[in-house]
Amino acid sequence: MSTIFSVGLSGLNAAQNALNTTSNNISNVYTPGYNRELTILGQSRADAGVQVNDIQRQFNQYVASQLNAASSSSSALATYENQISQIDNLLADREAGLAPLMQNFFSSLEDLAGAPSDPASRQGLLGTADTLTAQFRAFDGYLEDMQKGINGQIKDEVTQVNNMTEQLATLNREIALSRARSGEAPNSLLNQRDQLVAELSERMDVRLDIQDGKAYNISLPNGQPLVSGTNHYRLEAMEAPSDPQRTVLGYRDSGGNLVALPEDTVKGGTLGGLMTFRAETLDKTQNQIGQLAVSLAVGFNAQHRLGQDLNGDQGEDFFSIGQPRAYSHPRNAGGVEVTSASFDNANIDQLRATDYTIRFDTAGDPKIVRKDNGQALGAGEFDWNFDGTAGELSFGGLTLSFDGQPAAGDRYEIQPVRRAAAEMASNISDLDKIAAGSFVTVEGDMAVTGLRAQENALTGGASYALDLADDGSLSVVPGGAPVLRNGEAFNVTTDAVAVGDTLEVDGIAFKISALPAAGETAQLQFGLTSSGTGDNRNALAMQNLQNESLVAGRSTLSQAYGGMVSDVGNRTNIVKVNLDARQGLTDQLKAVQQSESGVNLDEEAANLIRYQQFYMANARVIDTASTVFDTILGLRN
Repeated sequence: MSTIFSVGLSGLNAAQNALNTTSNNISNVYTPGYNRELTILGQSRADAGVQVNDIQRQFNQYVASQLNAASSSSSALATYENQISQIDNLLADREAGLAPLMQNFFSSLEDLAGAPSDPASRQGLLGTADTLTAQFRAFDGYLEDMQKGINGQIKDEVTQVNNMTEQLATLNREIALSRARSGEAPNSLLNQRDQLVAELSERMDVRLDIQDGKAYNISLPNGQPLVSGTNHYRLEAMEAPSDPQRTVLGYRDSGGNLVALPEDTVKGGTLGGLMTFRAETLDKTQNQIGQLAVSLAVGFNAQHRLGQDLNGDQGEDFFSIGQPRAYSHPRNAGGVEVTSASFDNANIDQLRATDYTIRFDTAGDPKIVRKDNGQALGAGEFDWNFDGTAGELSFGGLTLSFDGQPAAGDRYEIQPVRRAAAEMASNISDLDKIAAGSFVTVEGDMAVTGLRAQENALTGGASYALDLADDGSLSVVPGGAPVLRNGEAFNVTTDAVAVGDTLEVDGIAFKISALPAAGETAQLQFGLTSSGTGDNRNALAMQNLQNESLVAGRSTLSQAYGGMVSDVGNRTNIVKVNLDARQGLTDQLKAVQQSESGVNLDEEAANLIRYQQFYMANARVIDTASTVFDTILGLRN
């Protein structure tokens, strides 16, 4: 008889546990990270009745890992798309963009050419120049604010990541203690741990290793550990060693030193999206805006100096521009610094919208690497001169001066145009200072390009006649005038000219693009020109700059800006398409995960009825046993 009672009681207990599990599922239907539980029943060891073998958590590690990876990619693309859309909207704005302002500026030059002495046309030119430079500064300011915003977001994300890794290490410890006490870990702790891994994956891509099927070990894609058992390792937001204005991820090595992680270490999650956007789009756009500003300023200044103002003086620099920036690596052994960085106006067509990394080898020679494509410049693409006390390095349209010979392994970060637009301004406020008339008369058949006048050129008022032979020999009349070749003294008697050399005579500079044919001689004559108030020759030349290939020697200003807008627009579209595709995959994996681990209210409602009947049936067994037992006792009486 006691067996019937035991069977009924075991059924009641099993039904009670199943009802508790079902009600727990229903209560947590909207709890993030909750995994549905099942009551696993089995025959009692006493071969009578039923027992609860396990409250099983419905969790598929394989599906969870796939979902975490997809969520990490989706989060990165969503962050990237949110950031790049801001730049796309800024550049493509028909009213606030640079394209209409540059068009207005050159239109005002057309008005000036029509009435070179008219105060209204001159004031109109200064007004459009001020508006244009202000917009360049505004663009740079907006992009720089985005740089600072990303720095702040990276710091916030690192704080959140550190909090999560600390919680994961704590959960590893609590789960281990629970296993030691009862042999099994509470499902609630396991759910919390898996949910933390999912949330961490949305912030950065990580690698999960399950140690002995129990403890979770978390590491970065490069193997740097974040969680190892009950220990966690903190990341730190730090200044980039080569750029103090840039925030990157760092960690403490075994010696306690803070080491910067390469920026491409993390590609997934919010952190990865921010860093990828900064490296691929934000830096590039800021450099392109700077390159456009420098090309306009240098080209326009060169032409303006070839003009004559209403006072009869040579034209001054019309625009000012921010100079290149150079940063030395804090671990440089030599202690040699870059004392100055400036644009090489003679080779400004070599200027590119990219940053550079310079590293000196054991022979004391520099290796210069473009950061946009990772390619090193060839030996013929830079010029390094060291005179024993100081050095000068020229490449890519800029010149760097060093206060000594850098040691082997010394590194430098060069940003030629990153912040150039931030300091762009119009230098002229006096209407009479606009050089609309011609200052220099040039004639002859010598093949030259890049004609420009230095400040205070032709101060003696002399005219010069140059003859260039096919062997590169040069004669200058009148004799005795100082001649420079590539910035150094040139001996007309003994030295020869080569193609590509830049010559300068009394402040008038030009580049030799070709030597005369065999047996022939080329001539070049230049000197001061007479100019009056109605002279518009230089105004016309300045207006024609809009059709010149000022940007990198191959694009006009409008073409370069249009290419930049198109590039950002195409990249924005690609990111949106990739985001939609990745989000679709993420949604599919979520559906798979929910089909296995999610709570279905209809199914749980059916289970409630089923387990209620189960409970009532076992109660009936006990009631029947009690009736039989009472009947047997009554027979005895």
